[in-house]
Amino acid sequence: MNLQGSSGTAVTVRVFASADASRWEAFVQSCPDATFFHRLGWREIYESVCRHRTHYLLAERDGQITGVLPLVEMRSLLFGHTLSSLPFALYGGVASTDATSVAALHAHAVQLGRELGARHLELRNRAAREPSWPRQDLYVTFRREIAPDVEANLLAIPRKQRAMVRKAIGRDLRCELDSRADRFFTLYADNQHRHGTPPQSRRYFDALLETFGSDCEVAIVLSPQGKPVSGVLTFYFRDEVLPYYAGDLTDARELAANDFKYWDLMRRACERGLKVFDYGRSKLGTGSFDFKKNWGFEPQPLNYEHFLYVGDTVPQNNPANAKYRAAIDVWRRLPRGVVNSVGPALARYLG
Repeated sequence: MNLQGSSGTAVTVRVFASADASRWEAFVQSCPDATFFHRLGWREIYESVCRHRTHYLLAERDGQITGVLPLVEMRSLLFGHTLSSLPFALYGGVASTDATSVAALHAHAVQLGRELGARHLELRNRAAREPSWPRQDLYVTFRREIAPDVEANLLAIPRKQRAMVRKAIGRDLRCELDSRADRFFTLYADNQHRHGTPPQSRRYFDALLETFGSDCEVAIVLSPQGKPVSGVLTFYFRDEVLPYYAGDLTDARELAANDFKYWDLMRRACERGLKVFDYGRSKLGTGSFDFKKNWGFEPQPLNYEHFLYVGDTVPQNNPANAKYRAAIDVWRRLPRGVVNSVGPALARYLG
């Protein structure tokens, strides 16, 4: 597909080829629109771990990449046939340097979804790009600049929450970095079970660590007795830090271990000279939403835009949908062994 840009040179869209790998990564590192989720390593994880078909597209002008759009096709008996950028991701959609490339990639994606027979195309944009497309307004993100001084970051936390952080610091908790996902997975799976949500597989987290190396980190909070009580898996991208997957035991609340782990991460990010703390995505009206607001972060709406091939409303395939309430309650009561065994087969469709 070709579109004519203002420069008079056509923008061409084509499917990613293995020879494009280094150029794709270089573009993502330099493009202001790009995020950690645009990195090419996700393609292998979607295909080999989650077993989904990918359609990674790139736009070019005069032989130079001007935009990329990673897409994942999912087929599910429960949720139907969808094309998304990107499942399991906070952000997605087109990363581009110009509007012509965005339009060309969108047009190509719409046509691709039609040819594949998808029920809808979802683009997880931070900024609205297709005002006429239906939008899901359930999610927000929380982002804030990191002050260059550690104490300034502590003082930026509202007084009540700052008191919790100071209390956690005074409880002789400590944080360790792990090169493997074993301890983290135990905490994560326990947390998912309590919330009635199927967990991703341990293999998924091993793949994240192996694929992204030092840009993916696991931190474990230990109680004064040395017991792992809370953990977080964090992504690093350029000058940003993004705590993304988390887990804890019920003991963590009493110890304020969750407050400690996020403060410890913020402190270390400050000392590394990073500029942005991205607290990730939360659903409106949830405890996670309130927790992040209590840290002084302001919610920023996410623009998850949909092109619908079937129907006229955005599918609500999320835990906030009342029709899934009974299933969530049943899941909470299942034995942990069953949950950890069967859950990953379901979680790979919960994009």
